Amino acid sequence: MSGHSKWSTIKHKKGKLDAKRAKIFTKIGREIMVAVKIGGPDSEGNPRLKLVMQKAKGANMPNDNVKRIIQKASGEGNTANYEELSYEGYGVGGAAVIVDILTDNRNRTAGEVRHAFDKYGGKMGENGCVSYMFEKKGVIQVACAEENEDDYTLMAIEAGADDVDFEDGVLRVYTAMADMESVRASLEEQGLSIESSEFEKIPENTVLIEDLAQAKQLLALMDVLEDNDDVQETWSNFDIAEELEASL
Repeated sequence: MSGHSKWSTIKHKKGKLDAKRAKIFTKIGREIMVAVKIGGPDSEGNPRLKLVMQKAKGANMPNDNVKRIIQKASGEGNTANYEELSYEGYGVGGAAVIVDILTDNRNRTAGEVRHAFDKYGGKMGENGCVSYMFEKKGVIQVACAEENEDDYTLMAIEAGADDVDFEDGVLRVYTAMADMESVRASLEEQGLSIESSEFEKIPENTVLIEDLAQAKQLLALMDVLEDNDDVQETWSNFDIAEELEASL
């Protein structure tokens, strides 16, 4: 099926550390506010809000914080107005990059994103220049001991998953967007420990980076983009040659 990029794996590992920082809570808070404005404060009747609340739980965001943001977003005095955008471009080595944005100042954010691409040897392109290389899928992360990989994989496929992969104690379960909730519910009913469930942009194919300097540049670019307050998610299709990983 689609390519499983190295950046997706790196983001998952980093996320366990990033969740301890206030910055990730700020980004999730923005997502909650937008979800409430679009679909209302009831998560049962607002699938987008329900998904973000699952993300908040996975990041160990305090329930009081979530409730406070929902109340603020649904209040008449809330004037926050965030715009959803995506920027696209290329990093070194021909790696495709997509940057998903929530911003209250698109000119500021565009300038910052363009500067990051330029600084690390990349180039920001026009909308659509790389997005056709990715497919939006549901991705459910399941805590999984290596000896359970085969059993959990069979459970996931029987529940309706399209594909799975396993690395470092995590089974990533890929689904069609419409099937993610039902697959998640089935896995939970069977007693599996769900770490997260989100929609991700999965590359159709990956670009192998075999040069150490290019790998470092790409990771630096992605780190700077991720650290921007207006950037919600980053996606790329690069993979890194195994012999370089120890040096990174």
